[in-house]
Amino acid sequence: MERMTRQIKTRGIVLREVKTGESDRILTILTPALGVISAAAKGSQRLKSKLFAATGLFCYSEFVLFEGRTMYTVDEATPLEVFFDLRASIEGMSLAVYLSELMGTLAPEGESSQQQLRLLLNSLALICRKRNLYQVKTVCELRALSQAGYMPDLVACQSCGSYDGEAFFFDLQQGTLLCADCAAKLQLRPNLTASQLAAMRHIIYSDDDKVFGFALSEPSLKQLSALSTRYVVQQLDHRFKSLDFLQTVLP
Repeated sequence: MERMTRQIKTRGIVLREVKTGESDRILTILTPALGVISAAAKGSQRLKSKLFAATGLFCYSEFVLFEGRTMYTVDEATPLEVFFDLRASIEGMSLAVYLSELMGTLAPEGESSQQQLRLLLNSLALICRKRNLYQVKTVCELRALSQAGYMPDLVACQSCGSYDGEAFFFDLQQGTLLCADCAAKLQLRPNLTASQLAAMRHIIYSDDDKVFGFALSEPSLKQLSALSTRYVVQQLDHRFKSLDFLQTVLP
């Protein structure tokens, strides 16, 4: 018996596009219910195609898909948000590419990804609004890792239970804290100030609609951004191609 083709309607954002042939694209799309999926958008490179405006990189669109054996096929697509202003700066565009690659790696396939989708959409919107890029990057990295099961334990020192202090050591491998005194006993140097730890706690534990609501000085924010990226690389044991370029324009 011939397998029936299932039609699916979903919203999603294009994380990656690969141009194939003269007019087709293969899309990687982050959706709320299906997670990360692959879909063929035939003829979508043509300017006159009804799919052209809704299937480009970073397009958040309403898709009508047909389920195939190995991937979906885009039958219809209506753009909801194209994030055009991401292209206003090379730094913003590079960060958007990295965050999309990160989310494509962390978001599950075939499972709910509503939180991840919301986080990415909010992050891209803030880049367009010229929000501090180091803050957007740090929030998206730490929050996305936490949503994917890599949440660090930032409640207190793992050794003595101290919650407050001038400085802490954050263990990138274990995702745990040591206060300055306990770190010194192990000949470890603190890598977090009190204000940076407070910001990390806010990112990890606050509600979704408040996650970007904190302030740090620019030097402190840059240091925290570098630490969060090291945590990503350590936990995932993966070097993102887009990160290498990002760090040349947003060191």
